[in-house]
Amino acid sequence: QDYYGKELQKSEDLKTNACITSARPLPKAVRDALERVHEEVVARYYGCGLVIPECLSSCRILDLGSGSGRDCYLLSQLVGEQGHVTGIDMTEGQVEVAKKHIAYHMDKFGYRKPNVEFFHGYMEKLGDAGLADESYDIVISNCVINLAPDKRAVLREAFRVLKPGGEMYFSDIYASQRLSETVRRHRVLWGECLAGALYWRDLYGIAEEVGFSPPCLVTASPITIGNKELEGIVGDCRFVSATFRLFKVPDGSQAGPGQVIYNGGIVGHERELVFDANFTFKEGEVVDVDAEMAAILQSSRFAEEFLIRAGGANAAALQGCC
Repeated sequence: QDYYGKELQKSEDLKTNACITSARPLPKAVRDALERVHEEVVARYYGCGLVIPECLSSCRILDLGSGSGRDCYLLSQLVGEQGHVTGIDMTEGQVEVAKKHIAYHMDKFGYRKPNVEFFHGYMEKLGDAGLADESYDIVISNCVINLAPDKRAVLREAFRVLKPGGEMYFSDIYASQRLSETVRRHRVLWGECLAGALYWRDLYGIAEEVGFSPPCLVTASPITIGNKELEGIVGDCRFVSATFRLFKVPDGSQAGPGQVIYNGGIVGHERELVFDANFTFKEGEVVDVDAEMAAILQSSRFAEEFLIRAGGANAAALQGCC
C-alpha cells in the first residue's frame, strides 16, 4: 500500500523493468479505447502485459488489483453499456483516482449510467466487499497476484465468484525456481513484483487444487531487471512475464477429444483467434483439440463461436504445455 500509494507517483518511478513489458501488439479496438482513458489514470498505471481477452460484449468482468482503473475503463468500452466492470484494490489512493474519473469516462463513452464500480478491499477476501458466488463471466488481473502473500486464497476466491464456464485471464510474473527468504523479504523487490513471484510450476498445482482447468499459456516474455544491485540479490533466478487463462469447467463437460471449427466474427479477431500458445483457430478451418480444450470451448462464452464435434484424429498428441 505504501509503495503503490505513496512512493510511486507515476510509471516512471519504478526501479526495474518488470512492470513495463507488453506481451504483443495491441488490436486497433484496444488502442482506440486506450486513447479515451483519462491521462491521470494512465500515468498511475503499473501493470505488465495486457489482460484484454476476446469475446467481451455484455460480459461481467472483475479486475483484481485494479489500481487507478486503466484496464477497467478500457474494458468498460469493450463490454458495452450492457456489460459491467468491477475493480478492487487494496491501495486507497489508487481507488480514489479510479473513482474520481467515473463521470468523465461515462460521458466520454456516451453511457447513460455507469457500468464500472470500484471497491477498496483485498482480492484474498472478495466476500468482504460483497462479491457474490458465480457473479462474473471473467476475472482479470494485471501483474498483481505476485503482491499477495497467499496466492491460493486469490485463486480460490476468483474461482468462487466466477460463473460455471467462466474464465480467469491474467498476466503475472513467474520465477524459474522457488525464491530464497532473503529475496522474499526484500522490500523493493517485493514492490517491483519480483520477490512475490510464484515458481511457475506451482501455478499448475494451485490451479488444479482450486478446481480450475490446467492453465493455458497465452504469451510469455523474459524480464530484465536493469538494476545491478538488485540483480546481485536475485542471483541466478530468472523471471518471466506471462499471461495465462484458466477456466471453471463445469463437472460433466465433454470428456473426450474433438474437432472444432471457428465460425469467425469475434470483434478484432474476425479471421483468426489466437487462443493460447498451443491453439490458433482460423475461420472455417477444422482443428483437432484435446479433451481439455474441447471442454473449455463447449462450456465457456466461446461455445457460440465454434462448431464442436466429438472425436478427432490427432487430438491425443496435443496435450501438455509448451
